[in-house]
Amino acid sequence: MTHLKATHPIFISLLLFSLLSAFVPSKALAQKDNATLTLNEEERRKFDHFFYEALNAKAQGRYDEAFDLIRHCYALDSTNANVLVEMGTFYNVLQQKNEALAFFRKAVHYDSTNYYYNMVLASLSKELGLKQEVVDLYRAMVDRHPDKPELQFELASALADNGELQSAIDTLNKLEKNTGLSDVITLNKYRLYSMMNQKEKAFEEIQQVIDKNRTNPRYLVLMGDLYLEENQPDKAIQYYEQAKEIDRDYPALILSLVNYYEKTDNKASSQAELQQAITGPSLDVETKLQLLTRYLGILQQQKQDLKQANQLFMTLFEQYPNNTQLNMIYGNVLLLQGDKVGAMKQLEIYVKDNPSDPAGYDQMIRIVLPDEDMEKLKEITTNALKHLPQEPQFYYYLGAAYYQQGKYKEALSVFEEGVQKAVIINPLLESDFHGQIGDLNYFLGNKEVAFKSYEKALKLNPQNLSVLNNYSYYLSLEKMNLDKAEQMSGITIKAEPMNPTFLDTYGWVLYEQGAYTMAKIYIEKAIEYSQESPSADVLEHYGDILFRMDEKEKALEQWKKAYELNKDSKTLKKKIRKGKL
Repeated sequence: MTHLKATHPIFISLLLFSLLSAFVPSKALAQKDNATLTLNEEERRKFDHFFYEALNAKAQGRYDEAFDLIRHCYALDSTNANVLVEMGTFYNVLQQKNEALAFFRKAVHYDSTNYYYNMVLASLSKELGLKQEVVDLYRAMVDRHPDKPELQFELASALADNGELQSAIDTLNKLEKNTGLSDVITLNKYRLYSMMNQKEKAFEEIQQVIDKNRTNPRYLVLMGDLYLEENQPDKAIQYYEQAKEIDRDYPALILSLVNYYEKTDNKASSQAELQQAITGPSLDVETKLQLLTRYLGILQQQKQDLKQANQLFMTLFEQYPNNTQLNMIYGNVLLLQGDKVGAMKQLEIYVKDNPSDPAGYDQMIRIVLPDEDMEKLKEITTNALKHLPQEPQFYYYLGAAYYQQGKYKEALSVFEEGVQKAVIINPLLESDFHGQIGDLNYFLGNKEVAFKSYEKALKLNPQNLSVLNNYSYYLSLEKMNLDKAEQMSGITIKAEPMNPTFLDTYGWVLYEQGAYTMAKIYIEKAIEYSQESPSADVLEHYGDILFRMDEKEKALEQWKKAYELNKDSKTLKKKIRKGKL
């Protein structure tokens, strides 16, 4: 809802952001030496008090206060490993990784046997690419904690990262002796042998597992998959056939066979395999839905008619009449087929059974938006908000529907309710809400409230182009704060130099400042970049500028063009009749 042709996008992408991003770290902590400090009884009492308060503040989410208290504890005792780890943790959250690393290293220096401190240091060292340090840390921990097999696995991973592939394999072999065969160890040894280009040894690792699990199709399928990855389909199918003898309906085998047929360019067998599995009685419904999704993907990739899948859905509806997940998938498929009525019917069934799932409403909205069916949009969003009052997108759609119908008071009420009741995690989305509230207040004559709403919106998102455009345009209409308007509008045309709405606004602000020559340049660009014919407002602005530049005949021509597009404008009619502003 913007002036002229600009509109806010309907689809809003909800982004997550860190609550800790507002922290401001200290720029100068005192340098401490490595000598262990001994506090007297009074100093220890103070230290314990501040440290407890810091942990309490952190637990309650008062992070700034917690950080200040931890730094105070550090000033009292710079050798306390607990404090050093807390300091490192804060700096790590603040993305000051080198500072965090220094504190974690000091913590391990003063308490070298602490398992947690070493793990924290190893994790950050790995993140920073300090490969040898990670190896050294895990080696020391393995020596101290031989009863923890996870440390041997981490050591093997660190050795592999450090390029010590054979040492990594030797470590995994030791681990395997202690814990027995496992998929994770076997696959990692397979990967390491493959990296060393020792393919035979790599496949031998998997074969060992197969030999010990003769009745389990899982490992046969795994071996087939690995051969398929190595572009050896002939060997792959041998293992798939062995797995088929054990369990023809093993779900992973079906998917692997589909992959095999696709890779060997046997599309017909691929589809037949999926159809047989989906319609057969042996698989559970969740597996069938997974296979059905795969089947639909194949049809789309091959640009085949999706209607081929409709009979599969009919079979599944007979088998699982109460599984409304099928209705959701079928609704989407019908939508891709262009059957909006059928799609809506399926989605309505899904929503009735799953009223608290926003996905159903979202898909229904996708159907009605292109047709601009505002009444249906209001019906869907109103129903959604009965069950999902915390979801901001439904307030946005409902408010947009009222706006499109010219019901500004109702739209304003919806957007204000959304700000109050919805859980809006993303500040960009919250900015859009305030922007819409500003637009609606301006339309309703509440100009001061509108401008305050725009300020709120820009505080949340200084680059909200729609708000910058509207705010600057309305300031120009009010002949207020034109320098600010020019500055805000300038941001929009730098961001989108071919946007005709933004160009028109900037031209009009320049016009109000009396810079007619520059205004003319930008308005002409707005006309040039209009994808369709320019709007009545743009043409009227062009006429006004031409008149000010003493090109009165051309001005009259533009006003007449504008009047053809907006015959309800009394202002235009008056300009044309009098031939002047």
